[in-house]
Amino acid sequence: MLRRLIATLCLLPLTVHAEQVGEVGVDWIGNDIIIEAIADPDIPGVTCHIAYFERGLIDRLSQGNWFEDPSNASIACRQTGPIDLADLDDIDRGESGEQVFSERRSIILKSLRIKRIYDEGNRTLIYLAHAAELTEGSAKMSMSTVPLYVPGQ
Repeated sequence: MLRRLIATLCLLPLTVHAEQVGEVGVDWIGNDIIIEAIADPDIPGVTCHIAYFERGLIDRLSQGNWFEDPSNASIACRQTGPIDLADLDDIDRGESGEQVFSERRSIILKSLRIKRIYDEGNRTLIYLAHAAELTEGSAKMSMSTVPLYVPGQ
């Protein structure tokens, strides 16, 4: 029984965890910019930092929109350790890429997502932060790239 439980847990996908590394107060009513670090779960050695706006209680009460934060976010991804190019064999190479991270921005309708797209011709990982909304798409996005340059190749 215990062996079966352990085997089942090993098959579950790992949840990507965002670690808050900064918080900047932008006004007197409690609105903040939150900065989080997210390690790429499939490419060790790549870390993305996202910054997004988090509304304070007073702003939520005055606007009447209690359960939602803005969709806009900024992303910067860098190589923060050695990258094993063999790890690229296990990632989605399709044109639409692969979701690396998702975080709710409202109760039902909106989430902030990070997708990874591999540009094989230029040997570059592209990370795109964008909002996904149930009712309408969002044109708010931010992009960052990590070149996979290997000296001598």
